[in-house]
Amino acid sequence: MNWKRFYMVITAVATTYVGTAQVNLLNANKVEEIGVKSQQEIELDAAADKPLPYGYISDRDVLWSKVVWEYVDLNQKINLPYYYPIDTVNTSNTRRSLFDTLLKGIKTGKITEVYQDSYFTTKIGMKEIEEMTKSTREIDGGEEQGGYTDEYFVKSEHIKGYLIKGIWYFDKRQGELKYRMLAISPMGPDVQVMGVEEIDDKDSVYELFWVFFPDAREVLHESKVFNPKNSAHPISYDNLLNARRFNATVVKEENLYGDRKIADYIRGNSLFQLLEADRIKEGIRDREMDMWNY
Repeated sequence: MNWKRFYMVITAVATTYVGTAQVNLLNANKVEEIGVKSQQEIELDAAADKPLPYGYISDRDVLWSKVVWEYVDLNQKINLPYYYPIDTVNTSNTRRSLFDTLLKGIKTGKITEVYQDSYFTTKIGMKEIEEMTKSTREIDGGEEQGGYTDEYFVKSEHIKGYLIKGIWYFDKRQGELKYRMLAISPMGPDVQVMGVEEIDDKDSVYELFWVFFPDAREVLHESKVFNPKNSAHPISYDNLLNARRFNATVVKEENLYGDRKIADYIRGNSLFQLLEADRIKEGIRDREMDMWNY
């Protein structure tokens, strides 16, 4: 796969962006004028600042494909841009974590393709998501009986990782192996056991909801990620995810056995599970090389 050409395209697109935090910074006479765009800038952004559209792929051009599920661990340094910022009080309104960006897009109605599972069988709305991210408990009978009410929320700081579903395929027209992300799910704790001392479930994470990725691209493109090398040109979440700028571990692939997970047939041995994940990755990479062997 021609990664060099792909990254050149992503870099060219990313360098055309202007961070909202830097807009009018050098021309502002008042603090209120920082971040305020002129009408001409607004019109230019509306015309040019859009996610790069996917090209049409005919089914006849797909010579080979494989769907895989990968886990993006937010404890790893390369994946931290998807985790921060978790403090939204002392941060610019233009910078939000990936979880807050997805949640805001769902609340505002910009993201509508939200499902309960990665196979898109059960569509859910904001009501079901609130049940998975919010818990209200009445202590000592609640406020009506002299007690009080506790509320627990799943926030960005509680998100430990993301489960990503994507498809690797060989495009015979282009003659290269390509990747297309299909869905993404934040992995967080069970809100019903948060704050319950009798239940020790701190390290367990669960799929909160699944977002069909093509439907979220507009929202992810509008949300910018801090660029430590040049704050004047931040990168969007859409670019980061499409360029696979993260480290992930394969946890499942489509297979004959009902798409069983690696942990289902290699149990109790984390090392062997990682080796199996690497074997699946190498098998996908070798597929492109095998296409050119006669």
